Parts: sequence; structure tokens; C-alpha cells
Amino acid sequence: MKKKIAQAVGVGLFCATLILYISPLVNQHGRQLFENDIVSFHEAVRTASPAVVNVYNQAFDSTSPPSERELQVNNLGSGVIMTSSGYILTNKHVIQNADQIIVALQSGSIYSAILVGSDSLTDLAVLKINAENLPTIPLNLKRIAKIGDVVLAIGNPLNLGQSITQGIISATGRNALSEMGRQNFIQTDASINKGNSGGALINSAGEIIGINTLSLGKNSNELAEGLNFAIPIELAINVMNKIIKDGRVIRGYFGVNSSLFYSAKQLGIGDKGVLITGVAENGPAEKAGIQVGDLILSINHIDAETPAQMMELIADMSPNSRVKVLISREGVQREVEVIIGEFPEI
Repeated sequence: MKKKIAQAVGVGLFCATLILYISPLVNQHGRQLFENDIVSFHEAVRTASPAVVNVYNQAFDSTSPPSERELQVNNLGSGVIMTSSGYILTNKHVIQNADQIIVALQSGSIYSAILVGSDSLTDLAVLKINAENLPTIPLNLKRIAKIGDVVLAIGNPLNLGQSITQGIISATGRNALSEMGRQNFIQTDASINKGNSGGALINSAGEIIGINTLSLGKNSNELAEGLNFAIPIELAINVMNKIIKDGRVIRGYFGVNSSLFYSAKQLGIGDKGVLITGVAENGPAEKAGIQVGDLILSINHIDAETPAQMMELIADMSPNSRVKVLISREGVQREVEVIIGEFPEI
């Protein structure tokens, strides 16, 4: 009994000694963590914010007599400087029906912008201002945005001036919101209000990951908190480069309504392939003999794995190009040739 008591006393003394030894270290670390150190995104904002601009859509007042019509602000939003020579990305709906587009930089400089081109499917537009050596937004296409990442939305909400909201990435690949399935949204709970559209969604390193574009519930009776969306920057840059090159986005057209694509894997009828459930009348697919119920296995020897992957593959093809399409119909494989059309403007 005495031996057990002695052992217990020894263990107690050892624990007490250990606590006395590490307590100063723990307290010192705790003071540093909770008193001296704070979590801040100041550097990320400082790096990115100079490249986020205010965009003002001005239009003539159509209710006044022609001789008395004056420009007035029709809409407002934000934009992101993508090149030092003055190319700016924003949303198409921000500059829709503008008679004049004004861009205000954070430095205080104000420019009149020209519309290089826009794209309805992605709600993107490219502006150009006559300036040089402009601040550009940091970009890192090798860093993949992931669910749970901290993000910041930068823009000009309600014309209050540049503001920052913070949240996380709630989801990626949200394309059900787009009727044509082209936008592949990033979903975030960082607030996006009127005026934020066209601004930058950045990560905690200050790198742009998306163009803020849409918020649900703000102008409706639906209760929708924390449902905000941005266009992935990879898609936005691809669209921007095409607009700068051609003045518009030229896409390949297959002739199957994108909203009617389903992958074979999703339906449990195979490991790969896209099931066609609707074919456009007189479209390239119908002219090639593709029918409802066909399973597309590959296009030009590239496997058709998912609807989104297949749409992107077709969109990047040049109109009038001939492609080999491997299909499965009632379990029998056959190859057909399809002449790709040009996606009609909407």
C-alpha cells in the first residue's frame, strides 16, 4: 500500500514539475498568438485592389426631347485590369445598352472606355482604355481553387467606393444556373451586391480566381443568403483572348442542346460517353445522322467523358471543320463524320 502511495506521489510530482516547466512556454506562445498576431488579408487586398476599377454605364435620357437629352448613369459595376496596356474584364450586363462607358481607377484617374466585344453565354465583356503601365491583377493559373478556400470579393457595391467582403468557396462547377451551361460558376458566401458585378474574386494570396457576376435573392422575394457566384478566371481569360483577337467569341456548334446532355456514368449505363436526349433540327449532329438515344463515345479520338468536357471540346473547334464522332446505338458502335457549325449568337 505504501508502495502504491509512493508511486502516486512520484507521478504527481513529475506532472507538477512538467507543468511548471512548460507553462511559461505555453503562456508565451499564447500571448503571441492571441495578443500580438492577428489574421489579416491586408497584403492580399493591397496587392490586388489597385487593379479593380469602377465601371459606369452612361446612357442618354430617352424621356427628354432629343435636343435636351443628357448622359446619366444607367448602371454601375466593377472591372479588373488584366493587362498594363488597358484591357479590362467586366460583365456584359454591366455595360449593356451603354452610350458611354466611364472607368475610374483607384488612383483617381478617369477614362472613357471603348467596348472591344462581349459574350452573352458567359456574361463577359472586354473594355479598353487608352493608358499604359497600369496595375494588373496577380494571376496564378497553376493554383487550383478548392472548396473551403478563403476568398475576398472586391468591387464598388452601391457606388460606395471600393469595398471588400470575405467568405469561402462553397462549391465549384455550378453550371446548372446557366441556361446554356457555359459558365461553370464558383459559388461563394462572400457578399456580392449591386455594383460588385465585374469585380475580382481573389484568394488569400491576392491572386484573382474569378469575375464576380451574380447573386441570388438580392432582387427577389426568395430568401437566399450566402449564394453568390463568380466566373472562373481560366474561362474568363479564354473568352477575353478570343474577343481581343476577333471582336467576339467564335465557338464550334454541334447541334445538341447543352441542357440535355447527360453522361453515361451518371446514368449508370457505362464508364464513359455522353447520352444525347435532344438534337437540334437541321443542326450539324442531325445532318450527320446522330439521333436521340445515341451515346457519344469520342470526338476526333478524344473520349467524351462528361457533358462539360464535351461542350468545351466542341466549342474550341473551328466552324466548318470535319470531325470523326464515335457513337454507340443500341449497343452497336459506328463512326460518323460531323461538319462543325458556328454557335449562333444569342
